[in-house]
Amino acid sequence: MKYENTFKAIDQILWKEQGCGSELDYLEQKSWMLFLKYLDDLETEREEEAELEGKTYKRLVTGDYRWSQWAAPKKKDAETGKMVIDMVNAMSGDDLVQFVDQKLFPFLKNFQNTAATTDTLEYKIGEIFGELHNKIRSGFNMREVINLIDELHFQSADDKHEMTVLYESNIQRMGNAGRNGGEYYTPRPLIRSIIKVVDPKIGETVYDPACGSAGFLCEAFLYMKDKIKSVKDHDTLQKNTFYGKEKKGLPYIIATMNMIFHGVSAPNISHGNTLAINLATIQESDRKNVILANPPFGGNERGEVLQNFEIKTSETAYMFMQHFIKMLKAGGRAGIVIKNTFLSNGDAKEIRKMLLENCNLHTVLDLPSGVFTGAGVKTVVLFFTKGEPTEKIWYYQVDKHFTKTQPLSEADMGEFLTLQKTKAESEHSWTLDVNTLDDACDLSVKNPNKVEVVDERTPQEIAESIYALNSENQDLINEIMEMLK
Repeated sequence: MKYENTFKAIDQILWKEQGCGSELDYLEQKSWMLFLKYLDDLETEREEEAELEGKTYKRLVTGDYRWSQWAAPKKKDAETGKMVIDMVNAMSGDDLVQFVDQKLFPFLKNFQNTAATTDTLEYKIGEIFGELHNKIRSGFNMREVINLIDELHFQSADDKHEMTVLYESNIQRMGNAGRNGGEYYTPRPLIRSIIKVVDPKIGETVYDPACGSAGFLCEAFLYMKDKIKSVKDHDTLQKNTFYGKEKKGLPYIIATMNMIFHGVSAPNISHGNTLAINLATIQESDRKNVILANPPFGGNERGEVLQNFEIKTSETAYMFMQHFIKMLKAGGRAGIVIKNTFLSNGDAKEIRKMLLENCNLHTVLDLPSGVFTGAGVKTVVLFFTKGEPTEKIWYYQVDKHFTKTQPLSEADMGEFLTLQKTKAESEHSWTLDVNTLDDACDLSVKNPNKVEVVDERTPQEIAESIYALNSENQDLINEIMEMLK
């Protein structure tokens, strides 16, 4: 990837910046500058397209606030004849920081007030810069980062694709930097597999009420984009398909920018606590066709939030499960990642009964603990359709060990996707008849077809495996120590 070294160089500069103390800060500060460069390229592209059609494009960002004015004023290099940054007239040091803090951010934040409607790119820009804060205190560090970002170009399809891939890898690092209220980066091979099973179609609404960095929504857009057959389809995907909500400020901003980077100009993502919605107030017009989510787990909601749910629980994931069921339209489909304890925990018994009575829980995908790097928890994916009770549940167990250096891949999901189409039985898959359940409604994973494997490795092979695991642990410790410097 031609831009990978540029991204690494930017991180090296931000590591030296006193205002940035974590992976979250690096991503946040890199994001707003990347976004403004991307926006400048996008507006230039739209300007050129309009000119070819004999029309005029009115820029959103104008005058001294254009990237080409405040960040990267250009002049022709006398030797090469190429346009390069005019370092004599380009701001740096305290002048640059003051301009960004006192002029640029307030100008962009005001777009919320000047935008005609909330479903526009202009309004989204205002939202983003109303939430973000510049944490870079050294104008010289900022100048170095700007110079690197200016080398990136986002006008070709290949360039845009590479940028989104690199940006996603940065989000992954953020998600795996440490535990953030039970939230972890959801591996993209897993998300893509969930989407293939649920199969959202153009004209349906897709919803993630705990969207984090919008991984599910971005991948759903890419999946559905390949099915566009008309201008109407394109407009439908842009404006009336994807809906998300995120409680925390930084992930909300990252989600909005991530969707714009992926090609959705004005994402329908809102900032707020989904669990603050009383289920009794949800109307038919609020419901969605498809729900894709990996809700946070834990119990840190206020007491009044618990009153919004028919079945009282302090576990956020169990509250979200009730929200999912209520928010699905009749015939709507869901793919939900949740801790595997949901299948047997006594506190979730009534929610399991609600799920089985109101929805067809047709598939349970059982995942090993290593799928989520650093999480140390086992999860399952629940696939269900609302509107008919469950009679049989098809289980599939991914029987493989994953690590940071050997993460889940597309190939690892291949057998699951093949067998799921017909719900076939195999060494890794089986079917449960719901009529055999007792009052506890225990849905835990008990594979009747699994063949016990005898470890036939030699002592030397076992020792080498232990050595490899120890090396991986030491690498993780070294990374943590590096971040703490």
